Amino acid sequence: MANMQTVTLEEQFAASEPTPINIGATIRDFRLQRGMSQGDIEKRTGLLRCYLSRVENGHTVPSLETLQKIAGSLDMPLSQFFSEDPVKETYGVTLSEDEIRFLTQIQRYSANLNESDRKLLLAMVRKFAATATVSIS
Repeated sequence: MANMQTVTLEEQFAASEPTPINIGATIRDFRLQRGMSQGDIEKRTGLLRCYLSRVENGHTVPSLETLQKIAGSLDMPLSQFFSEDPVKETYGVTLSEDEIRFLTQIQRYSANLNESDRKLLLAMVRKFAATATVSIS
């Protein structure tokens, strides 16, 4: 007899729902991509560094107005935080599918790194980027 599996409607719904955005990790990733510190964002927005830390670590969720301030300080549109593939759109750089896949994996794994490991990874990526040839669109 075939092995039959029962799936509830709730399980089907959960499987089809998109993964929620971790807005704090997204902000941190964009900030680090631009080589900025939380202090730099604080100076540009007037938001306290401790508040920015709480947002980046997922302890608080900013309002849309606050997100707009943060996006402005990063010189990017607010919609970029909610893009399905933010790596593709960053800086108008054209990347191959393999490069996009690699950077997406780096982005996922970097969220679990401590600060010193994140800085080391960023330094390695910068060194690689300095030697790589990219096409600016």
